[in-house]
Amino acid sequence: MPKHPVFLGEVKLKVARRSRKKNGLVVPEATEAMNALKYEMATELGINPEYESGYWGNISSRECGAVGGHMVRHMIAEAERSLNEGEGGFKQ
Repeated sequence: MPKHPVFLGEVKLKVARRSRKKNGLVVPEATEAMNALKYEMATELGINPEYESGYWGNISSRECGAVGGHMVRHMIAEAERSLNEGEGGFKQ
């Protein structure tokens, strides 16, 4: 994409640039815990242990998606458990 505005006759258009923003954690200190959970879920799913080197490029998109899905289910279950035990949340 051009870095400068595009001129079409008298009209000046700004060309949108694609943002390369990566989804980040709301609590950056949770990075280690999230990585540990990711590896735990991958192990539970029996995914090829190549990911243990930290490189996930040889793992299929489907398998990576499964890891992410299991992580979300696990975090939701933990949050529900926490709410039921009265440890926080909006329970009255």
